[in-house]
Amino acid sequence: MGESKRRYPAEVKREVLRLKWEEGWSNRSLMDAFGIKNVSQIKQWARWVQNGEEHRLRQPVGKQYTYGKGPQDSEIDRLRQQVEYYEMKEALRGKYQELERRWPRKSSSPSSSSTGKRIR
Repeated sequence: MGESKRRYPAEVKREVLRLKWEEGWSNRSLMDAFGIKNVSQIKQWARWVQNGEEHRLRQPVGKQYTYGKGPQDSEIDRLRQQVEYYEMKEALRGKYQELERRWPRKSSSPSSSSTGKRIR
């Protein structure tokens, strides 16, 4: 049978990237030293860190977090996301109010008031 997916702790992933960037280890030597089967794995970890997604180093194998659903790195990150949410909410509120101003106003015509029915 085929071998199951290999799990690497976040500390190992960080150490691999440190050795690669700070000490100049080659991908081949890192693969041999840590038992990594494919160079694309190292490249993926590096891409996550370079894109500011270091929290993905801690995610379980096969688990892909959608934006904002994964573990947070810090309270500051959580607060940044909250600020972005409220800024977006405020922008949408302003757009809604602008649209509402453009809507035709309800007018009270003599025919509607005499029959007692409201025109919508």
